[in-house]
Amino acid sequence: MALTIHATSGNKNVFKALIAAEYSDVKVELAKDFQMGVTNKTPEFLKMNPLGKIPVLETPEGPVFESNAIARYVTKLKADNPLFGSTLIEYGQIEQWIDFATTEIDANTGRWLYPRLGYQVYLPPAEEAAISALKRALGALNTHLASHTFLVGDTVTLADVIMTCNLFLGFRSVFTKAFTSEFPHVERYFWTLVNQPKFQKIIGKVEQATAVPPVASKKPAQPKESAKPKAKEEPKKPAKKEEPKPKDDVEEEEEAAPKPKAKNPLDLLPPSKMILDEWKRLYSNTKSNFREVAIKGFWDMYDPEGYSLWFCDYKYNDENMVSFVTMNKVGGFLQRMDLARKYAFGKMLVIGSEPPFKVKGLWLFRGKEIPKFVMDECYDMELYEWKEVDINDEAQKERVNQMIEDAEPFEGEALLDAKCFK
Repeated sequence: MALTIHATSGNKNVFKALIAAEYSDVKVELAKDFQMGVTNKTPEFLKMNPLGKIPVLETPEGPVFESNAIARYVTKLKADNPLFGSTLIEYGQIEQWIDFATTEIDANTGRWLYPRLGYQVYLPPAEEAAISALKRALGALNTHLASHTFLVGDTVTLADVIMTCNLFLGFRSVFTKAFTSEFPHVERYFWTLVNQPKFQKIIGKVEQATAVPPVASKKPAQPKESAKPKAKEEPKKPAKKEEPKPKDDVEEEEEAAPKPKAKNPLDLLPPSKMILDEWKRLYSNTKSNFREVAIKGFWDMYDPEGYSLWFCDYKYNDENMVSFVTMNKVGGFLQRMDLARKYAFGKMLVIGSEPPFKVKGLWLFRGKEIPKFVMDECYDMELYEWKEVDINDEAQKERVNQMIEDAEPFEGEALLDAKCFK
């Protein structure tokens, strides 16, 4: 039976069918000259899959799409295929792990990876939720594999084929050694499977990710200059002498002219005795006796009429299960606060020796309230609870001191990271 799979090579969803075919002694060939974005937009392809998605398996009886369905179809071509187990309960458990691999492993890996590659909108809370769900799923898988070499029974089944292919995407792109070391039985299982001869023939050599991809830049590409030759300029005609315009016309032109850009309202506030740049220099240049020099200098400079102090606490600390993701989240927040650099100073602390980690901050803003343009432009602001510091409360004032100097322990817990916005 001639079977052709339409997709790009190196696709983990194609691997499922090709590995299943190897174990089932079925011949499946990749379509020649397939071009993503071209071939899958043709009327012929859309007849096989109206959504234009890959892979699609072309069979003599008709097409089959969706990667798990294709893998099942290929496996069913062999009667009593051991890839489906030898008993009804094994068949049920194989289907169970196939669903688990799809809904828990593959889906959450995609929610972590694809926004970073620019295929979806990147939102730090959504990424944190995906990683948290993924860690729970890998934890459950790790527990099962502590007493099992394979997912079901004592040999490779279709569940192992699909689970390994879905794990492959993670191991290749976002599952660094630091991340997978928490799941040693999953590590052992994955490397055992990808080094099986039939897996290795299809997948080839697998290298584990050494770093999580950075978030794709949102800066739009600059349009290229037109390659068209410039039109030949016609000789300029002598300028006509303009007659004085009536007064009404002059007024109309002045009203139509673009108005100068309005100043930031904070620039219009009365002068303050506190010069923000002087405080930032003092903070940066103080290398010893920080309390006696920098902290004392801060309160000597502080002007409660011209500035305000604010504590912030992240609303979703229970989702901060991965240390480097939590620190990246804070780093991204500070990058997006760049628009307020002229008017603010901030300290952000990541607290705790084990998850969930807590994120707390201290911010100094020009003016008596959090600037509206910051609240409007930086979506991260909504992810925090904000509370103005009462400088007449000695406990709150001392908390300010501790946050400025990165005191450890902070509120009885270890300080994982401290970042400064200045």
